[in-house]
Amino acid sequence: MRFKYQARTPEGEQRSGIVEAVNQDSAVEILQKNALVVVGIQEEKTPFWQIRLKFFDRVKMRDVVIFSRQLSTLFEAKVPVVEALKTLVSESFNVTLKNAVSEVLDDISGGSNLSQAMTRHPEVFSSFYINMVKAGEESGKLHEVFNYLADYLERSYAITSKAKNAMIYPVFVFFAFIGVMVVMLVVVVPRLTSIFEESGQAVPLYTRIVMGLSSFLQHWGIYFLVLLSICAVIFWRFFQTERGKEFLDEFKIRIPLFGGLFKKLYLARIADNLGTLIASGVPILRGLQISSDVVGNRVYRHIILDAAESVKAGNTISYSLQKYKEIPPLISQMIKIGEESGRLEFILQALARFYQRDVDNALENLVGLIEPALIIFLGVGVGGLVAAILVPLYNISSVL
Repeated sequence: MRFKYQARTPEGEQRSGIVEAVNQDSAVEILQKNALVVVGIQEEKTPFWQIRLKFFDRVKMRDVVIFSRQLSTLFEAKVPVVEALKTLVSESFNVTLKNAVSEVLDDISGGSNLSQAMTRHPEVFSSFYINMVKAGEESGKLHEVFNYLADYLERSYAITSKAKNAMIYPVFVFFAFIGVMVVMLVVVVPRLTSIFEESGQAVPLYTRIVMGLSSFLQHWGIYFLVLLSICAVIFWRFFQTERGKEFLDEFKIRIPLFGGLFKKLYLARIADNLGTLIASGVPILRGLQISSDVVGNRVYRHIILDAAESVKAGNTISYSLQKYKEIPPLISQMIKIGEESGRLEFILQALARFYQRDVDNALENLVGLIEPALIIFLGVGVGGLVAAILVPLYNISSVL
């Protein structure tokens, strides 16, 4: 993210410009470390066409996983940070990642530490990633932290890819079916309609319905498409607002059939994030705050932030979470055991594995249900259309 700022030096000289950071707090921290007193700061809005260009230049999670694994190996071999980054810059195939690592290298050569340099590239390194690196710098265990990061990102990449791949085939078949039906109704059915009208024979109700739908698409189809496009733009704009995002996140975990899957996905992410952060030496409060940023759902984000406030007031994590219906009793009970035994990170990682397996099984079952349901839906649709055309034709041929 880019922020416009107005600041002054200790001597009172006015300064203004743009700083890149993960969030506004990080931007203020960067400016303060440069001995500037921040007077005003606000996020710079990115033009729409630039957002589209950045979409095509984004770094895939798989590339970040490989980068993290290679960096961990180099650190374990006692290679200095600067030399390790130089090696990875020369080997990186992703242009965006290569440029980001090159700029990180320049910043480190100029005196910044690794986590500070990474904050300037939020499109590559998430808040979770940067805080993990910061914890590794403070504990002197950078190679272990990058191993944790690579393992975590691999798990996240695997579960996300599995969910996406599971839906590609059904979505493709559904839209292909809709396309074929529209072509039939717009091109084929009108020619047959003229035959039915010339014959003067009565046609069944379902045939009249198909003929009416065909006539509607012929005369009003373009207007209907424009209306759909306008509605799509309105909904898209609404879901870009904070209220729209809140509504969508709430809908995701409430929707029948898919809601349980989304809940398990977010719970696995929370447990995995928090367990990895605590194992890396990040304080619990900070770990909760970071987990809230990367969970990917505003409902669970608010829950975790409320829990962080409760923990700050002196309560345990398990007590702070047990009052929310979105948090299953299993989570709070297992966390309580981890707190009492002093093995919280182990319990959280075990919970993450449990929910990841649950998500895998749910996805397999869902795909197993979707495919036969899709076949039945296609069979009924195609069979209905064919029957609506062939039955009247057969009646006409019988009369003749």
